[in-house]
Amino acid sequence: MEYTHLGRTGLQVSRLCLGTMNFGPFASEAESFAIMDKALELGLNFFDTANVYGWKKGEGVTENIVGRWLASGRGGRREKIVLATKVYGGMGDWPNESKLSAYHIRRACEESLRRMQTDHIDLYQMHHIDRETPWEEIWQAMEQLVQAGKVIYVGSSNFAGWNIAQAQAAASARHFMGLVSEQSLYNLNARMIELEVIPACRAHGLGLIPWSPLGGGLLGGALQKAAEGRRADERAAQNIEKNRAKLEAYESLCGEIGEQPAHVALAWLLKNPVVTAPIIGPRTLEQLEGSLRALEVKLSDDVLKKLDEIWPGPGGPAPEAYAW
Repeated sequence: MEYTHLGRTGLQVSRLCLGTMNFGPFASEAESFAIMDKALELGLNFFDTANVYGWKKGEGVTENIVGRWLASGRGGRREKIVLATKVYGGMGDWPNESKLSAYHIRRACEESLRRMQTDHIDLYQMHHIDRETPWEEIWQAMEQLVQAGKVIYVGSSNFAGWNIAQAQAAASARHFMGLVSEQSLYNLNARMIELEVIPACRAHGLGLIPWSPLGGGLLGGALQKAAEGRRADERAAQNIEKNRAKLEAYESLCGEIGEQPAHVALAWLLKNPVVTAPIIGPRTLEQLEGSLRALEVKLSDDVLKKLDEIWPGPGGPAPEAYAW
């Protein structure tokens, strides 16, 4: 396994992050335990979850699964991983059971700690920007959690570039470290963050953690799987048809270099120096073990150029992408 620093911090994390969103809805508890066992065995030390995962409001289904796994293991399982979770999503129907008020941040943190059966969260991420809560309130709440030893680092998710700049300016004024990472939608078919989010991460020393690195399966050999008779759901099928020409060129290129499409998509992300670790969300042990091949794939300049031609981005960072 390869490791790198999380953004500008001294914390070392694996180049692939284990996403747990499938734990509960698509992978049983036993299957989830097996995946986490194997991830640890393979050297993955970066685990990502969220209080809303499991999609049963207020229950924290996935966090509970992670917590029972942590509690059931021996050999310092908790001390071996960097545990990340998130706050923002609705955990109930009453006021103050969502978003980023100090009230909700404190309560959500306590509940996540209880569900995951741990005394601290290594990376506490704001799941979305909250435009109704001032930064002095957010940062005061986070500072209190850090001072209490309940949170070690703070990150963001789904922030715009200017949100990152605003957050860091407010944190700096308080002599607080602020954000160390940003978790964004980023893959070959979704490159909008190259305009301003990636430049903001680079400028402020945030590690980028791409979610949906395979574009919901689109970049994981969608045409090949369809040819083998595997049926996609209606939404995925529509996405395949919309991108059929690109997919034909992409899967052909992957065949030419002798690599699986999923591994090429992950390797492309890992080539970006701002990227800390793409989030992989395996439903099976085979998917987990297969993902490690991406760490070995070396993409030549010629292949990278062809990938840009097939999946063009916005044209680089702003303002050059649209001005001069």
